[in-house]
Amino acid sequence: MSPILYPTHIPLHPLQKSAIAVLSAVGALIRPARADLVATVGETTGQWTLQQIRSRMRADPVGQAILSDRPRVTNESVAHCWDLPPHTFGAAYARFMGDRNFTAGERPPVRFVDDEELAYVICRMREVHDFWHVLFDCHTNVFGELALKGLEFVQTGVPMTGLAVLGAQFRLRAEDRQLLQSVYLPWALRAGTRCHDLMNVYYEKHFEDDLDELRRQLQIIPAPAPPTRLGFKKKPQQPQDQQQTEAA
Repeated sequence: MSPILYPTHIPLHPLQKSAIAVLSAVGALIRPARADLVATVGETTGQWTLQQIRSRMRADPVGQAILSDRPRVTNESVAHCWDLPPHTFGAAYARFMGDRNFTAGERPPVRFVDDEELAYVICRMREVHDFWHVLFDCHTNVFGELALKGLEFVQTGVPMTGLAVLGAQFRLRAEDRQLLQSVYLPWALRAGTRCHDLMNVYYEKHFEDDLDELRRQLQIIPAPAPPTRLGFKKKPQQPQDQQQTEAA
């Protein structure tokens, strides 16, 4: 068992880690909305893949800068996105988050990765996930998440993303599952293969870029428009004073 390597680290014996991996995988398949279970599966099954991602980042100038600077996606670091012009990537991200009443600090902390730098790599992957939703225009319902998870698996190879697609798709209605398999997973393969390495993008430096131009630069193919029944339905906005209180 390794020593404690970072503030949220929980060292485990291999047998303990295996047990947690299995139990979390079962729980995540039953309840895919449980972000903590999904995160635990990623941490306990993806060590080798995380090492490959880190190697790619170390070999890329932008990836090197990210590993050196270790930027974090927090409410404070993205606050200025709400003030950017509507056509920018940052403004699109702000609309995405605001429409869903999401906050940047909702991601569960990394706990079970026994390497401090790899812990940052998986933390970074979680924190930029919503940027991927914006760039690829994927909804955040189960259908949209599975489509994006398919793309993530093509891009990163992290086992949890592939397991999510294989298992959680059976929670969809038959017609939606057929649509996922016939249209959206082929899109995920094509888009994930074509686009720039998503872990080697310093997203924070592109907030002021035109969204469509950034997509062209990164060779991104947005997801096909979903049927109306699977489209985004905007949640009621919180009162402004409550939003300001939460952001404080």
